[in-house]
Amino acid sequence: MAAPGSHARRRAWPLLFLAVLMFHSLAIYLFTRGFLLTRTELDVHSHRDDRTGISPGCSSWPPPAVDRLVIVVLDALRFDFVAPSTFFQERQPWMDKLQVLQKLAADEKTSARIFKALADPPTTSLQRLKALTTGGLPTFIDVGNSFGAPAIVEDNIMHQFAKNGKRVVMMGDDTWIQLYPEHFNKSYPYPSFNVKDLDTVDNGVIEHLLPSLHKNDWDVLIAHFLGVDHAGHIFGVDSTPMIQKLEQYNRILEDVIDTLKSLSTLGGPHENTLLLVMGDHGQTLNGDHGGGTAEEVETSLFAWSPKTPPNAVLSVLGKNLCNADLHGKEVCVSTMQQLDFAVTIAALLGIPFPFGSIGRVNPELYALSAGTWDNQQIGANDCTQQNDLEAWMRRYAEALCINCWQVKRYIDRYSATSVIGFRAEDLNHVADLYSKAQANWSSVLRSTCPLETSSQDELKECANKECTSSALRLQIDAYSDFLESFAKLARSAWTEFDLWLMGIGLSVMILSVSTQALAEGRVANFLLATSCIASVWHSATKGKFIIEEFVFLLLNIFIRFGIEFGMSKQISGSIISNDHPVSIICGLFGSSFCSDLMEIFPIISLTLVAYIILKCISYAISHRFLKYSVMSGSILSYIFIAIHWASESTLLSHTKAIRETGISLAPRLVYTIGGLSLAISAFYRLFGSTDHLKMNERITSLSAVMLCSWSPTILILLGRQGPFVALICMTIAWCIIKLQQKNQRELKLDKGIHAADSVSVTQWSFLAVCLFYLTGHWCTFDGLRYGAAFIGFDHFHIIRQGLLLSIDTFGVSHILPVLSLPFIAICWYNSASKNSKVNDATVTRLIQVWGLFAPKYVFDAIGLLLTDLLV
Repeated sequence: MAAPGSHARRRAWPLLFLAVLMFHSLAIYLFTRGFLLTRTELDVHSHRDDRTGISPGCSSWPPPAVDRLVIVVLDALRFDFVAPSTFFQERQPWMDKLQVLQKLAADEKTSARIFKALADPPTTSLQRLKALTTGGLPTFIDVGNSFGAPAIVEDNIMHQFAKNGKRVVMMGDDTWIQLYPEHFNKSYPYPSFNVKDLDTVDNGVIEHLLPSLHKNDWDVLIAHFLGVDHAGHIFGVDSTPMIQKLEQYNRILEDVIDTLKSLSTLGGPHENTLLLVMGDHGQTLNGDHGGGTAEEVETSLFAWSPKTPPNAVLSVLGKNLCNADLHGKEVCVSTMQQLDFAVTIAALLGIPFPFGSIGRVNPELYALSAGTWDNQQIGANDCTQQNDLEAWMRRYAEALCINCWQVKRYIDRYSATSVIGFRAEDLNHVADLYSKAQANWSSVLRSTCPLETSSQDELKECANKECTSSALRLQIDAYSDFLESFAKLARSAWTEFDLWLMGIGLSVMILSVSTQALAEGRVANFLLATSCIASVWHSATKGKFIIEEFVFLLLNIFIRFGIEFGMSKQISGSIISNDHPVSIICGLFGSSFCSDLMEIFPIISLTLVAYIILKCISYAISHRFLKYSVMSGSILSYIFIAIHWASESTLLSHTKAIRETGISLAPRLVYTIGGLSLAISAFYRLFGSTDHLKMNERITSLSAVMLCSWSPTILILLGRQGPFVALICMTIAWCIIKLQQKNQRELKLDKGIHAADSVSVTQWSFLAVCLFYLTGHWCTFDGLRYGAAFIGFDHFHIIRQGLLLSIDTFGVSHILPVLSLPFIAICWYNSASKNSKVNDATVTRLIQVWGLFAPKYVFDAIGLLLTDLLV
């Protein structure tokens, strides 16, 4: 019978783990509050009759300059997809595919323009659409909402469209419907989160786009294509599917432009229509986005007006960045902030600016609309002797006047209602800029357009000083300075960390670590010997050659190679990206051999993994019912995984029904079997009789069940690389155990010594980190392998896909390594002890894993809590 003190200690362990989990949760919560800042959303909307505080020289909201607006969104549109390849150092295969846009920009310089549009991170689709329509800045705290977009409550151009009688038609990405469920007169939404599907959304848009252009039942048309984004996620930018998508888009845009031209004659439905072809964000060469790298934040916007503005528009557009295209024609490119999109669109359509918009009416995009050059829209009391450029500048200055007034009243409301506002000195600075700009506006109006009652001397003085253009330019600069200063302040304030909360969170984390130090006294020793090379060198100095160390070293080299070359970018079918290591083999032996290898090798590896796991189950689980239940479930799971991969294979011919069954049903059966195995494990743990088992047998049995329950799901989510990664993990685990046994035999450890080997534990924890990167993950939001969440499913559900994505992300870095620790701990003890009795020292060894899974923020913060729960 166990001593009472032993039972008390066993009961104390869960309480200790619970206390540490609470410490970690509190620390992470406090640090998160300081690190992932939020911006207060104001549920306030602009109205047509708003006049409070407006400058006397400003008119009301700008008059409309365009009648209809066509917005074609090409999701994840990189800047080098649109700009000619001559603008870049090296021409790439994906460049110069959108020839129709480049041709218009070269041939119709006064009515067509390519813009480099700069997005603010995070560059996930939800945050970009939200920022584009509200004119505000997103924050990283909103990233999680990308998997379930809530309806936007802030004022936005979609709300203003609906409130001011603008009829809106939308087709494509269903995120628009989630964000704006009641704002469209007609909508044709298609599911957007199945990244393996390159065509469903695009085909739906194609079906409705051209017919809609011939109809008169809309004022704003939004067509959102997704194929390029999905092609990037699955295949990468430098791939055949990506190039095919871009070529398809070029054909579609040719049809759109031809249709608009044919209907833009005098009195036609598109006489005064503006076409915008734009991206919401860019993407990396791997097809990822979400972060703030240049590839992710640099997208493109192309604007074209069938109604040509006067030649004076070239004075506004300028020639800051011009180059000859492949045909020798000059193409000029401008730069704009996506922050300016919402307010510019509002000004062009003559609707109130969104209340929370902090952008500036972009002068070049505004000038491309011929309607902004229409002098007939200037009232009778206004100037009548101004040239085209001066009349446009005055109209633009008036738009900026309203623009600044709107931003200033937003600043005042935000500062009065937000818990964390802006610093007083910053507010005083922007307020001073606004006051000076507005005070000067009346004098500018008098100098640029004297009243009829003005004396001849005043008129002559104005003409002699040529004050018209210069005064307007100075006023435009003054307004621009105010808007740019506040935009800079907003970016700084909404990305500035709360150091106090971060410091408190770190302090609590340090406190929790110091608490764990009572189970973790040898942590300093863990840092002294952590590399496999040190072990090999140590053996070499003694004249020994240990095969396990040599195998361990070779596998480490291979892991390094795999991480360096991005080994596991998920590959579908027989297509292999240029940066994949297997492409080297393809170059040596031919693509046919490479394709066959990619099909056959995963099945062979999977068979070997299944054999090893079944052998482990037969030894590790003593309870007969539990053993055969787990073995049966494991066998079925690995069969279903093989069927799933075979159904995707190009080597075998399948009927459509068999293929769909293998692709969709087989993964779901794997998930179901894993869930049932976990349920059986929980039932056995709660109601099964385990008193006759020794502690090491109980730990080994339960750990084996947990591993067999989780591993098939993790393997199928990892894709065809999964079995190979599993073999690496198993081989290194075997090396660690064998080396630990030899080390203990050499030291002749007494069975009463219960200290885990620091090198082995450290190597095991480092292996977990390496496997995370080896399997194609990164500690960034754009490092999530979204395709894994849709294995077995075609439609998005936030809980289901979120769970699968979490399992894929943390499977090889936390779930499997932590659940494998009991086996290593048992082997350590059995090699040092003559009998199989294990006491609380086994649990003590397991606790020593705590400090080794150090958090790298966001990913490892979640991983730390997951580690706590699993242990």
